[in-house]
Order: sequence, then C-alpha cells, then structure tokens
Amino acid sequence: MNTDDEPRVTITAIAREAGVSVPTVSRVLNGRSDVAPGTRERVEELLRSHGYRRRGSRTVRRAELVDLVFNDLDSPWAVEIIRGVEDVGHAAGVGTVVSAIHSESTSTRKWLQNLRSRASDGVIVVTSHLAPPVHAQLRRLNVPVVVVDPATGVPGTDVPAIGATNWAGGLAATEHLLELGHRRIGFVAGPTHLLCSRARLDGYRAALEAAGVPLDDRLVQPGDFYHASGFTAGSTLLDLDDPPTAIFAASDQMAFGVYEAVRRRGLRVADDVSVVGFDDLPEARWASPPLTTVRQPLVEMGRLAARTVLRLAQGEETESPRVELATELVVRDSSARPAGR
Repeated sequence: MNTDDEPRVTITAIAREAGVSVPTVSRVLNGRSDVAPGTRERVEELLRSHGYRRRGSRTVRRAELVDLVFNDLDSPWAVEIIRGVEDVGHAAGVGTVVSAIHSESTSTRKWLQNLRSRASDGVIVVTSHLAPPVHAQLRRLNVPVVVVDPATGVPGTDVPAIGATNWAGGLAATEHLLELGHRRIGFVAGPTHLLCSRARLDGYRAALEAAGVPLDDRLVQPGDFYHASGFTAGSTLLDLDDPPTAIFAASDQMAFGVYEAVRRRGLRVADDVSVVGFDDLPEARWASPPLTTVRQPLVEMGRLAARTVLRLAQGEETESPRVELATELVVRDSSARPAGR
C-alpha cells in the first residue's frame, strides 16, 4: 500500500525493470553524471512512463521556490515579468529566486550547481535559448521548465512556452502610421537572434507590403532593445538624405533613444517625426510626449508562466506547448499626421 511519503512506483521496481541496481536509479534521479548515457535514457524513460516524476517525492516535498532566469536583468521589461511571477508566487506561498545567466558557459554551470544544491519547484527561463544540455540536466533533476519569449520558437514538445503576438503588434503599429499618412517609416529592430524581434520586423514589412509601400532597406536599422541603440539607429535614420517622417522602434527603450535623436536635431516628436514603441512600459505614459506603443502583457506573461510551472510541479498537464497573449496598440501623443498634411 502507498503512503503520502512514497511514490506509487518504487525505485526498486524501476531498477528491476531497467535491469540496473537501485543506486544507479538513485544517481539518475539526482542528476549525477557517472551513469552511461544509454542506461540513463532507459531509466529516465521508465521513470516518465511510470509517472514517477509527477507522483514521487518531489510533489510531496515542495521546495516552495521557483527559479526565474534571465539573460540580463538590466531592463524595466524584466521587472514587469518579475512582478507577474511574484504575484502568483506570493498567492501560492512560493518564493522567487531571480538569476541572470549570460552567454558564457561558466555562468550556466554555476547556476546549475547552485540548483542542484537546493530544491526548486520549477524554472522559468526568459528570452533565452534553452540549450539541450541544460534542459537534459533539469530533466534529470525532475525540475519542470517553462520558457517566456523563447529565442528560437517552441523549445520542445515537453516545454511550455509563453509569448505575445509580436507579429500582430508590429503589423498594428505600422498600419497606424500608414493610416496617419506616413510613407517613409523607419524601423529600429531588436536582436536578430530573438524570435520576438524577427516577428515584429516581419509585421512591419507585411504592413508596408499590404499598403503597396516599397521597402527601403536603409529605413531598417539594427538595435538591441536598449536606449543607446535606439539613439544610434534614430540618428542614422534622421541623417538620411530622405529621412523618415515616422519611426517604429521594436521596444519602448529604443523609442526613448529615438526621442533623444529627434531632439538633438532641433526637431519635435510628433510635430516633425512620429515615434511608436513596443512594450508599454510604465514610463511610456509619462514620457514627453506620452509614447504611442504596442502593449505587450508582460505582467500577465509572468503570471501565466508561474501558474504553468506550479501546475507542472504538481504533476498536471499543460493544454498547449505554446501560448501567445494578445498585444494591443495604445495611441498616445507621439504619433501624428506628417508635417504639412
């Protein structure tokens, strides 16, 4: 008979079926590296097929902690995601451990070592590529994973992903400027390796194509979502022989950089150059002038990611491998008809 303190299938039964020793199964469960790959795969498959992860000791011995992992924390965007995760965590009595993992492998290795030294109910990875070796380590530790705004699309059929309708947002922002009468519309892009950046650019291009406006490659400038790159890209666009009358930046922070580029040339936002951003960060409404932008439901994305990872920790299934929350165009005072029209 099973009790609340033991899984419905024992390690002994798994070991017998796999043809290995009980210590070998234990090493697999603890994420130890001293197990042959073929043996590990066979044991992990049996653990999954018997539902050991979902109904085993992990569900009983809740860590009451969720790990929230970013590539970079130097952004108001990250703060909004954290707010959403902590809203759900606080209501569920679960704490949030926030980490920044940069591209170097040592940073990832140290984070995994730290995770192995303590318990975690789940990991939420934000705007990142979930590398197969990292995913494999988390699976060995029986830690469920959810990805927010994955860099390269759906990270795997067993990894839920939370995103926003970036293409539709890019389309709506560009259509808004076209409806105002703009035809020379600049675009400040985000990092090309991120799926959300590429989707916003594709939405911009689709709107121009639908309106019969030829795409001028000089009007698309690179950025990295941060203020300084918006200033640099905005300066390049405004110094063209035939500068744009409107600029759509793929993040609010870059839009604020464009604001500065406009002002340094003695021009006025909206009166001389319309500017549209993407995100609707809290400071967008307090900018001068208030920024027209595409609202991305960042807080709700964080909430949904937290709810999803906690459901997985309880052994529940997710309804879809990827969920996209709707974006919304918020029209304020930074966009207007072209001067003289």
